[in-house]
Amino acid sequence: MNIEAFFAAPWHVQLHAASALGALGLGAVQLIAPKGTLPHRQLGYVWVFLMIMTATTAIFIRSTGGFSWIHVFVPLTFIFIALLIFEARKGLVAQHRNTVLGTYLGALMIPGVLSFFPGRLMHTVTFGG
Repeated sequence: MNIEAFFAAPWHVQLHAASALGALGLGAVQLIAPKGTLPHRQLGYVWVFLMIMTATTAIFIRSTGGFSWIHVFVPLTFIFIALLIFEARKGLVAQHRNTVLGTYLGALMIPGVLSFFPGRLMHTVTFGG
């Protein structure tokens, strides 16, 4: 483990990782907690904020100077966040559930797993090197 690598990273990378980890944890809670309650809605807004923060900060992470293939998740995140808010407000419960689950897996879990590949910060923090 090399936590110093995390603290040596630029502030936007630290904010990106922190918001992604927050969204990961809160999203798991939201997926198993009772639905349709006031806490579910309030925590849903927090989760949406964390996801927007994660996607926005990802725009500024460019190790090669330009965008990489992993940046495809940024516009997808924005699109699906807008869609899940629309579905929740319209009372489209089944569609909202599916969109949230797809967003959690596709915009958070998949890029999260990819962040542990060799040469990436989370790999260095977790496995050293």
